[in-house]
Amino acid sequence: MHWALRAGVVAATALPWLMLWSARRHTRPRLEGLHRDAPEEDLLGSLAGVGLGSSISGNSVQVLENGAFFDVLVDRIRAARRTVHLETYLWKKGELNDRVVEALCDRARAGVKVRILADAWGAKRIAPEVPRQLRKAGCRLVWFHPFGFYTLGVFGDRDHRKLTVIDGQEAFVGGHCITDNWLGDAQDHDHFADVSVWLRGPIVHSVQSCFGENWGSATGEILIGDDVYPRLDAVGEVGMHAAFVKPTGWAPAVKAVHHAAICMARERIWIQNPYFLPKPEAIVALGRAVSRGVDVRVLTPSPGASDNPVVQHASHRNFENLLRRGVRIFEYPRTLLHQKLMTVDGRWCAVGSSNFDDRSFDTNDELVIGIQDRETTARIDGIFMKYAQEAREVDPREWATRRKPLQKARDHVYYLLNEVL
Repeated sequence: MHWALRAGVVAATALPWLMLWSARRHTRPRLEGLHRDAPEEDLLGSLAGVGLGSSISGNSVQVLENGAFFDVLVDRIRAARRTVHLETYLWKKGELNDRVVEALCDRARAGVKVRILADAWGAKRIAPEVPRQLRKAGCRLVWFHPFGFYTLGVFGDRDHRKLTVIDGQEAFVGGHCITDNWLGDAQDHDHFADVSVWLRGPIVHSVQSCFGENWGSATGEILIGDDVYPRLDAVGEVGMHAAFVKPTGWAPAVKAVHHAAICMARERIWIQNPYFLPKPEAIVALGRAVSRGVDVRVLTPSPGASDNPVVQHASHRNFENLLRRGVRIFEYPRTLLHQKLMTVDGRWCAVGSSNFDDRSFDTNDELVIGIQDRETTARIDGIFMKYAQEAREVDPREWATRRKPLQKARDHVYYLLNEVL
């Protein structure tokens, strides 16, 4: 009876964890390769469909790098007349905080509806006076998944999106966070590199829907009306699509789009990402792309340049496998390259908030904009080349021979820790 009781206690304790694992497993399906024989023109439509969205024409896009992004963003916030919707992850006190908060408060005092959604974990180091300052001015500040009994089961699910929508007519999407590391021009270890895009045209409705999804989840409020979804006419000729949906029982849109793009590439796949930890199916897909003659390159910061060296060491676990399959890897030593970019065949590119790991792909709330435009893609490829010139390309033979067993064991331990955390 004693052993039966102990077995019952163990079973009762293990059952909730088994149920949680099972629930998570069904949101992380293994993605297999695709057989592509469609004409080139189908790239945008196919990737939009895979991402559970639609290809949307008539847009314009401007690529904004490093600290110059906030010069434009703050100016556009100050020009708002009806609504400002801002969603972000990292938020810390400092000069950048002061600039953004001052602009938001100015608009709220002028009668503009300012709604701010900040991730409770990512913004945990925000200055205590900032929420009071924002709310006193009339801004609505809401925390995404604050720690508490009600959010205990989803506390690990973070809002990693970085977006701003102004008057429902223009949107900003990318990787920039509100900390002083995003000031400057990536000139040293304390000033990061990043890329965001400034969007106009019908695609803005998709970005607004993305904001409305988490705003509704956090507040119960449904955003409607002309100040949120105004009529948007064509302002350019660029086709785009947005990926952010996380369906039950199938891969999140961001993950599916990245995987499908790899499988559909014919000439070139260039990836820029700060945390590059592809799963086995992605490694296989990248290798198959190389075998088709695709030029596959990855640009990522070195452990010494990263803000999270543990993750970079974890990524090293897969380098030998990737290099053996023909993937070229470049490590940038000066500062954190925080941009989350991917280009395919010189004519389609993805810009957004998603890291190339399964925390972003499967767990976090993310937003990625797919853009089919040769000029924009060339600009993104140019950014790759600018930093790759100062990066060290990892030599496959040297990597396979010089790494000691202790280094491999360390990287494997870091990889397993990253999987758990």
